[in-house]
Amino acid sequence: MIRKLCLLLLATNNVLALPQQESAPGGIAVVAVETRDVTYDDKPVWVAEEEDRLYAVIGIPLSAKPGTHRLTTAKGSIPFSVTKKEYSVQRLTIENKRKVNPLEQDLKRIRGERREMDTAFNRFTRDVATDSAFVVPVDGIMSSSFGLRRILNDQPRNPHSGMDIAAPEGAPVHTPAAGIVAAAGDYFFNGNTILIDHGHGLITMYCHLSTMDVKPGDWVDKEQLIGKVGQTGRVTGAHLHWGISLNNARVNPALFIESP
Repeated sequence: MIRKLCLLLLATNNVLALPQQESAPGGIAVVAVETRDVTYDDKPVWVAEEEDRLYAVIGIPLSAKPGTHRLTTAKGSIPFSVTKKEYSVQRLTIENKRKVNPLEQDLKRIRGERREMDTAFNRFTRDVATDSAFVVPVDGIMSSSFGLRRILNDQPRNPHSGMDIAAPEGAPVHTPAAGIVAAAGDYFFNGNTILIDHGHGLITMYCHLSTMDVKPGDWVDKEQLIGKVGQTGRVTGAHLHWGISLNNARVNPALFIESP
């Protein structure tokens, strides 16, 4: 009960650090607003308070077109600009061809897993303090892999929606900020995966784990052990795929850490 009351107080004051701004596809826009009830693309967005001013913190989808975009509030719409950004192409060879072209019997499982993850990504928990001053979840080599247009076994696929951190199998993975475990399971493409809800539409994802030490509904503190690095799912070697979603838009994890 004491923890819940503290969380409600922090969530109301909402003075914790904001991520870096990059108003481009896969980035984050920070826009001054006068109300906490703000939507973008019909989805609620995180409104943070800093130095007695309110700011909408908006995740911009990788599919967003450059130009003028708009927030919707009770007082009218607010325009903001999205600039063009080009991402490089990455070619990978996956030995397990079934992980590139799933069999018919795999598709039912994949669709069910997608619904489960989509439910987590669409969460908008208001009574949790949202701390975006993240620590890196695992010690390793961080790649600038976010947004890469991937070609797997010579077949174009969706852009890479997270950051890959190369680390030895069994290396400990810690949560970068406090939150609630929104989903956890062994998924066809992602392997052992955990999703954590940090409040106000900010969700983090950890894929290809060898072990998972938390379950859905668990509260996790900042820097708590949640699992270990592995190579489950569709991988070319041991690493952590770290993804961040804001208002159900996948955004660059480098914007949440000081040294990408």
